[in-house]
Parts: sequence; C-alpha cells; structure tokens
Amino acid sequence: MEERGVDQITEVTNTSWFARLGQAIVGVLIGLMFVVVSIGVLFWNEGRAIRTAQGLAEGAGIVRSVSADSVDRSNDGRLIHVAGMLSTAGPVSDPDFGLKVQGVRLVRHVEVFQWKEETHSETRAKFGGGEERTTTYKYVRTWSDKPIDSDRFKEPRGHTNPVMTYQSRDLLAAGTRLGAFAVPDSLLRGFGEAKRVAATEVQANALQIRVNKPVAVNDGVLYVGRDPSQPAIGDMRISFAEVPLQTASVVAAQAGSGFAPFSTHTGTTVELIAAGTVPPKVMFQHAQEENVTMTWVLRLIGMIFMLIGFNLVLRPLAVAGSVIPLLGDVIGAGTFLVALVCTTAIAPIVIAFGWLWYRPLVGVGVLVVGAAATWGLSKLLHTRAAAKKPARLAA
Repeated sequence: MEERGVDQITEVTNTSWFARLGQAIVGVLIGLMFVVVSIGVLFWNEGRAIRTAQGLAEGAGIVRSVSADSVDRSNDGRLIHVAGMLSTAGPVSDPDFGLKVQGVRLVRHVEVFQWKEETHSETRAKFGGGEERTTTYKYVRTWSDKPIDSDRFKEPRGHTNPVMTYQSRDLLAAGTRLGAFAVPDSLLRGFGEAKRVAATEVQANALQIRVNKPVAVNDGVLYVGRDPSQPAIGDMRISFAEVPLQTASVVAAQAGSGFAPFSTHTGTTVELIAAGTVPPKVMFQHAQEENVTMTWVLRLIGMIFMLIGFNLVLRPLAVAGSVIPLLGDVIGAGTFLVALVCTTAIAPIVIAFGWLWYRPLVGVGVLVVGAAATWGLSKLLHTRAAAKKPARLAA
C-alpha cells in the first residue's frame, strides 16, 4: 500500500512470522560470514600495523638528509630526506575552462543541484509474530559533487537527475621538481593545502556558449543557472583552488634523479611528503601516529562487523519469540547483549593472537606478565583469606 504526498511516498508492507523466520535463518549464514571476515580483518590489521611500525622504525634509523641542490649518485637506492623549494616545468591548466595557475596542483570542484532520496522506516510488531513496516521515501533537493542515480529511486518520475556535464578534477603540473630531484605524481596527489582561485567573467562567457545556459560569477564561483538564490535542478556551481609552489620535504628512496618508494625488510614501503621544511624525525613521528590511528579505525570496523555478525546469528531466537511482541523485544535485547559480550570477548583474543603470530616474543612476554600478575593476585587473595580464618576461630 502506498500513500503519496508532496515529494514523498509512504509504503506499508506486512511480513508473516514464517517469512521473518526464514529470513532470519538465511541471515545466520550471512552473520557467520560477517564473523569470519571480521576475524580476518582484525588479524590482518595487527600484522599490517606491526609491519608498518617496524618499517617506519627501520627507515627512521637509516634515513640520511641530503642537499636538494644536486643529485649524488652514490645515494641511489638509499633512503634520503630532502627539503627545498618546489618548481614546475610550466603552469598547471584546466583546458575545459581555460584556467592556468603557477602552482603544483589545480583542483576543480563541481556541484550539481540534484534530487536526493531520503528513507525512513518504522517497524511495528504484530501479535502472532508478524511485522508491519512503514517506509517513507522523501525527495529533497540538494547540492552534490557526485552524480545521484535517480533511476534507483522508489519513485523516479518527477525526480529525474541530469547528467553531470562536468565533474571534479585534481590536475597536477608537469615536471615538478624539488631542487634537482624530480617528484613523482604519486607523492603530489593530496599534497598541500589548496587555496581558492576566483573565476573570471571571461570563463563565464566561454562556458555560457558551451552549455547554452546563463552563467555568472557569484563570489568567485561559476554559477550555471538563472538565480543563485533560488537554484533549480541541474544548476551547477564550479569553483577552483590551487596548491601554490612552496617549500616541501620528502623522505623516499633515491631513484636516479628522482624519488621512489623505499622497500623495508618488513615488506612495507616508505614514501613521505610534507609541506614546509620538516625534519625527518618529525615526518616519521607523524607517519607512526597515522599508523596508530589507522590501526584503531580498522579495529573498530572489525569489531562492528563482528557485532553485526553475532547479532544476525542469534536473530532467529528473537524472531521465534516474537509470536508474543513483548517477549520478542525482551529476547531481542538479550541476544544483542550476548552478541556484544561475544564481540568484546573474541575480538581482543583475535588481536592478541595477531601479536603472537607477528611478534611472538612480545606476545609471549605479554602473556607471561599477565599470567604472573594473575597468579600473584590470586596468591595474595588466598594468603589474606587464610590469615583471616584463625582470627575468626580465635574469636
């Protein structure tokens, strides 16, 4: 059943208890797959973190700082640190808009005013284990720098999005060098802080001819459409930013007169770049901090996957008990707590086994210290309990 309103559709669906139970049983297999994947992610992540940390520590111990003015061929293949002023073979340009800047990178950011589908669902349990789900599909207009596929909407009619004529791009200058060293594109992508470049009337006039629509410069941004204060579906905002020529610091392997990733004994690579004159010690410290952050992010993702997996595995119990709605809610809350307990118990064990596998000496050491502390604490508690018994008997 569907109810239609202004840019909104409400759909009500009913699912029987048998259908829900069948879906829950299928969900068990999916849940088991989630648990297996999460265990793999957690175990792999510990190895990745350890190898990366060891590789960075290795690099920090052997890196040598060299002058950017000339290339010493005796350093070929070695890990070097170079700081100096960036230069390019010429301006970086955006041929679509005839824009040229004397910088390292030119960033074009394109947004299109589009339809977006927002979904909100509410579920109501019915006596006998059935379920009624009310889903509301709401259609709003929004600016987006990614194309939104309106063909996937519940109601595409009246909510058709246009094709994005232009999309965002990140353009690099050719022949970028750091002193005498050639800098590869892999190091420059994402480098530096982009500063806004104002669009001009010349660009607006040229674009208007190509798109056959009104184009104006609004606060330094190209606006394709009639009225920036009242955007219509299909209107565009196009802005530009550049990363200017500046001082940079690089830690990488010297490869001829350029840079390449440095391979460590742990199988990882070292290739770092930072804006400004940054000592190698600080660059490695920042890289280690990023590694720690990434490790915890992946741990959290792995634990969430595991929690979802255990919850799916236990879901048939909640569905089976939902013949009486209140009982189903109680069992559902209980299964979630069990899934949470399983996750908090198993995830740390997987992480610990990761350490044992990749760094057995450290892992064994941690286990020995933990076992010794546990034994000492239990011994202390036992001694205190034994000392209190004669006192009570004497009384």
